[in-house]
Amino acid sequence: MRAFAKALGLALWLTCTPLTCISLAQPQPSSDALLRRAVELHQAGDIPAATSAYRAYLKQQPGNVMALSNLGAALAKEGQYEDAIVEYKKALEIDPRNLPVRVNLALAYYKTSQISLAAEELTKAVQQQPTNRQAIFLLADCDLRLGENKKVIGLLSPLEKASPNDKALVYLLGTALIRDNQSARGQMLVDRILREGESAEARLLLGTTKMNAQEFAEALVDLKKAVELNPQLPDVFSYYGLALLTTGDMAEAANAFRKELETNPNDFVSNLQLGVIFKQDQRYDEARSSFDRALRVRPGDPAVRYQLATLDLMTGNVEQACAKLEQLTRDTPNFVEAHVSLATVYYRLKRKADGDRERATVLKLNAESQAAQPGAKER
Repeated sequence: MRAFAKALGLALWLTCTPLTCISLAQPQPSSDALLRRAVELHQAGDIPAATSAYRAYLKQQPGNVMALSNLGAALAKEGQYEDAIVEYKKALEIDPRNLPVRVNLALAYYKTSQISLAAEELTKAVQQQPTNRQAIFLLADCDLRLGENKKVIGLLSPLEKASPNDKALVYLLGTALIRDNQSARGQMLVDRILREGESAEARLLLGTTKMNAQEFAEALVDLKKAVELNPQLPDVFSYYGLALLTTGDMAEAANAFRKELETNPNDFVSNLQLGVIFKQDQRYDEARSSFDRALRVRPGDPAVRYQLATLDLMTGNVEQACAKLEQLTRDTPNFVEAHVSLATVYYRLKRKADGDRERATVLKLNAESQAAQPGAKER
């Protein structure tokens, strides 16, 4: 996110911020002095001492929202995000309308790759204060990572009318439109960025548009240029890796996904695709770790669940694979590949009748898909 903000000129808070010591709930004088000392230590950058002071104060005054929030901010500063989440949640239980605490909680979730939970908190923040640009842009970023392109479009379109030259907004909205296959409107925003000259953002959007149009060789040219212009731009190595995959360069694609994850460990596409590459190379433990990270970003994602099920099948856990595929086909009944793999599992388990049923389902789904293709009736 720091790279994102820097690349787009976007002023976002990317660390959890302490609240100012404004008012106290009539604590004892000793408590008052202890809290003031904790705030002084926090502002001076002595985070371990500040953390100890906040904890000592909270033993005497456990319901002080400011102290709970500041303790969370101090813990987050030290990278102890899970502990910070605990303190922020305590603060919100006491004061559910405290917007800075809710945004800090969302940031802590974001830092721990719990993107869906971050989005939930940011949605509440935007509902409470629809003009809060920090929350809006962070929510848009989360929704993009979750594949919720229509939500991003709905969130940012009203702002685009009022701020047509906001580079960060145009980039986020254009990305969502292109990923949602609204290429014509997305192209208008790409052109707006291009008018300002050559940029990594414009090249990335152009490459994404060409990927959607299956112009893979042309997309590779644009995405390679985007990488050269700004290797820190979020998603740039992710899409570059996809373009390399489509053109058959698996080794370089794996390197691209690794580079994306160096600066953007929450990237869903890179975690998923690198897991697939590991699985093909029979590096099963690494594959499972990659899939688990992807699933943490998008809980319940069918593509990741399918990969984990087939990984179980490849490593001899047939019964486990069977259970996962059965649940997956119930949740997403039109997932053809899941039905194909489930038929394979049934045959391996000597359950011929079940395998035949899945095979018939595959034939039916394929026939329906072909019938829905343009020109099917004429043919």
